[in-house]
Amino acid sequence: MAANQQPHMAHENDNWKKQLNLPTKDSRPQTEDVTATKGNEFEDYFLKRELLMGIFEAGFERPSPIQEESIPIALAGRDILARAKNGTGKTAAFVIPSLEKINLKKNKVQALLLVPTRELALQTAQVCKTLGKHMGVQVMVTTGGTTLKDDIMRLAETVHIIVGTPGRILDLAGKGVANFSECTTFVMDEADKLLSPEFTPIVEQLLTYFPKQRQIMLYSATFPLIVKTFKDKHMVKPYEINLMDELTLRGVTQYYAFVEERQKVHCLNTLFSKLQINQSIIFCNSTNRVELLAKKITELGYSCFYSHAKMLQSHRNRVFHDFRNGVCRNLVCSDLLTRGIDIQAVNVVINFDFPKNAETYLHRIGRSGRFGHLGLAINLITYEDRFNLYKIEQELGTEIQAIPPVIDKRLYVAPSALDAEQHQEAQNHHEEQQKLHHQQQQQHQQQHQHRQQQQIAHHQGGHQYPHQQQHGQFQQHAQNVRR
Repeated sequence: MAANQQPHMAHENDNWKKQLNLPTKDSRPQTEDVTATKGNEFEDYFLKRELLMGIFEAGFERPSPIQEESIPIALAGRDILARAKNGTGKTAAFVIPSLEKINLKKNKVQALLLVPTRELALQTAQVCKTLGKHMGVQVMVTTGGTTLKDDIMRLAETVHIIVGTPGRILDLAGKGVANFSECTTFVMDEADKLLSPEFTPIVEQLLTYFPKQRQIMLYSATFPLIVKTFKDKHMVKPYEINLMDELTLRGVTQYYAFVEERQKVHCLNTLFSKLQINQSIIFCNSTNRVELLAKKITELGYSCFYSHAKMLQSHRNRVFHDFRNGVCRNLVCSDLLTRGIDIQAVNVVINFDFPKNAETYLHRIGRSGRFGHLGLAINLITYEDRFNLYKIEQELGTEIQAIPPVIDKRLYVAPSALDAEQHQEAQNHHEEQQKLHHQQQQQHQQQHQHRQQQQIAHHQGGHQYPHQQQHGQFQQHAQNVRR
């Protein structure tokens, strides 16, 4: 009987897949960071059909390595400690099981996704809504930039998943506005930042509002000692995932350029003129320098946004939204934006100011080469930065090369874009050839008219058309053609 039913099931599956509103297939080549999989399919995890619909309609085809490792373990309810590079599908690795485990019959908060920044909270919430759009799961995002009154009103209604930053979540729990007594899924993304001295006391206090039978999942690209301390104290035999054989992204080519401080803007201008930039993010080490550099870039004639921590939250949200939607090509920002921000159109990252440590460097260059695509990271290095450069190379086990006079576009430009450029060059060449052909025709016509006039003059008793003059005209014509 089961054997007879199998074709029917396959046919049924085909039918629901045919009705999906699938996005245009991304044809850009991907690196092993996302392609070195075991060959699993999302259907292998027995996910709800509504969730599968959201996954496929979001453009996911097969699980990436971090998703393959994480999803089945998370669905089994085990604690997880996962190290994976930025841009490898880390967010979906915990969002998919979190959505799958939601019981829609319970009007309670069942999952908390904790992140360190407002921007990452907004983005993670959007991933939840996109993947869960056919499920009816209610997702709420809350950060220090939203009003408490709005959160209270929202929590009066049904909320299944909350995405937020530590301070605001603790505030809601402490005031009794958010009830986590039945919240069994606790996820921390960019866990190294969430367990920094600034956040650790807040996170530990927040855990007291959760049931003892809970699942804790930690995800990050780097795991300092503080993470091990938290693991030993709060996690139960966590399943450890380590996909960090190389810390830096495979698809990102890294270069440095030695410059004096006063030459940096000129160097940046040269890069803009030479590189084929789809979108770029330029990092500075202070909010003041962010604004000054953005002003300079605009004066040079390039479209530019900027974002830093001292800006109003609503303004930062608008900048992030517009940049992500391609309104502007370049974004200058501070390290505020480095964690987990996923803008796949970014193919160039420039460290206008070199970062102070390896962790910041890793998170910055992870802004290009998202989800296994190709990217370029260029570091402007002053004399004072040189030892820091060598130190970061050693810590990350990576090589940052001296910038060559010409950078091969195949290292950071999608083949489709290169094809378009080559097509444009071919079109330009074709137009030049047509123009030249038109000029030749005009010259032939003029020569023909001249010969006719000579012949008429000859028949009327004038001189014969001289061979030498004819030869001279041919030479002139040949020179014109060469030009």
